[in-house]
Amino acid sequence: MAHPYHHSLSSVRKWGGAIEDYARIHDWYDESKKIIADFRHRALRHHAEGIFMAETIFGSTITLSTGRVIPVRWIGEQHVKEDLGFIPSFADWVRAIRPEPWMGRAMKLDGEAPSALSCVLPDPISDLQPQGLALRTTA
Repeated sequence: MAHPYHHSLSSVRKWGGAIEDYARIHDWYDESKKIIADFRHRALRHHAEGIFMAETIFGSTITLSTGRVIPVRWIGEQHVKEDLGFIPSFADWVRAIRPEPWMGRAMKLDGEAPSALSCVLPDPISDLQPQGLALRTTA
């Protein structure tokens, strides 16, 4: 779907109420278009953890203008499924990010004493890869 308004219309058809009952939640999912105005904005909230985050922000339920109580999770699941066809995990999105050298580079802060403990960054591909599956790479 192209716009939170259309997601809200879909919610009205599914559960009743008014567009305004759902608009804040659907607006929140697509607010990341302010950062990047193409499909990649979905990596920030269009996943299972984003659905639970919406519950933290909006509460576990909303009460529609009709008085009906609807779980916020249902609304999030509807939004993500309409945009992606399924509900991915955040790990699904991370696996699709091509690692670049700058992403794992850590520099010592000015005035910071060297530490006996060093931080070892995990390999974002192998640590998230399900057992028995090989990721395709391009040369």
